[in-house]
Amino acid sequence: MKLSRPVSWFLLAFGAWSWFIWISFVRNLYKDGSGLAFDDAGEATGYFWVHLLLAVTSFVLGTVVGAIGLRGVRALRRERTDKG
Repeated sequence: MKLSRPVSWFLLAFGAWSWFIWISFVRNLYKDGSGLAFDDAGEATGYFWVHLLLAVTSFVLGTVVGAIGLRGVRALRRERTDKG
């Protein structure tokens, strides 16, 4: 399957965006002072673990999607240099 240039760049940007957003979210989750992520004893709550799992899943999916986009961009560049 061959990806178009816009689709390849979109997938690459989506992967990078996913990492940026979820790293910021995990950092804020870890620093949470509202009591949602950690109880009074400093133990992680269910809220923390569920959202950490969501973040890890998004990191994995963002990496896969970004890698597909990167492969598409590289293939298009190789194709262009081979022709020209």
